[in-house]
Amino acid sequence: MNTTVDQADFFKTLEEKSDGGKLRGDYSSCDERYVVKQDWAAYTPEQHALWRRLYQRQAKLVPDRACEMFIESLDKLDAAGEIPRLDRTTEALYKATGWELVAVPGLIPDLTFFEHLAERRFPVTVWLRDPDEFDYIVEPDIFHDFFGHVPLLFNPVFADHLQQFGKGGIKALNLDALKYLARLYWYTVEFGLIESPHGLRAYGAGILSSGGEIEYCLTSPTPRRIALDAERIMRTLYKIDSYQETYFVIRDYQQLFDATAPDFTPMYERLKKQDALPANSLLPGEVNIPPKVRSD
Repeated sequence: MNTTVDQADFFKTLEEKSDGGKLRGDYSSCDERYVVKQDWAAYTPEQHALWRRLYQRQAKLVPDRACEMFIESLDKLDAAGEIPRLDRTTEALYKATGWELVAVPGLIPDLTFFEHLAERRFPVTVWLRDPDEFDYIVEPDIFHDFFGHVPLLFNPVFADHLQQFGKGGIKALNLDALKYLARLYWYTVEFGLIESPHGLRAYGAGILSSGGEIEYCLTSPTPRRIALDAERIMRTLYKIDSYQETYFVIRDYQQLFDATAPDFTPMYERLKKQDALPANSLLPGEVNIPPKVRSD
């Protein structure tokens, strides 16, 4: 059964996720910031083969579906043949936007996650999913984190936006407002759409690393597609175990930066007095952007 929740799994604390032994990844060697060494030599030939299968599938899907910046950056990463070495990618990324990749064993506590972002450090999970999870995985793995997130970090405006998001996350924790910021992260960084001269494209990592939602989000008549409004997003629940019922659309990354940079404290106070909106809601005056029409 599909359920609607307030928070993404990866935003929950390590202690919450570890209940019942459900937490994946080896945390025995991580430091106080949950950083580990990527033991690249430990990846097996079978894991590299699985990576290639995942990469090849998505590489065939992103043309005409992903935003242009994602496609351009992905081509430069040269990660199609094997699981990438994070230190090598960091060299190129740091030169481009001043960001680093840090290896983590899996899900990490909220505060640690936001502190990394605020310092222009993007946590990348080191483990790879099992073959029977080829089409769906509950927790982010290295394929989701690297393929879905890393290419857009080469865009200076998006990179600055994500750093500001990290700073905002630290503040939201102190204001007991994390669930609102989690919704904003979910509907933008993970499942956002962007307008382009060629029609709607995806920039959210959850979409870009998905074999099915990357087409569904653009062409299915079922979901809502609504112009970006930060406060509206922070009122809206979302799905974690099915395709999204609503997608929010930005004009460009500057709009995303401008919409998420302000002090949200007054907004949080208003939101605490309002009921959350269902994931499939369409409010009076909102325009439901039509799906992209395929010509082929």
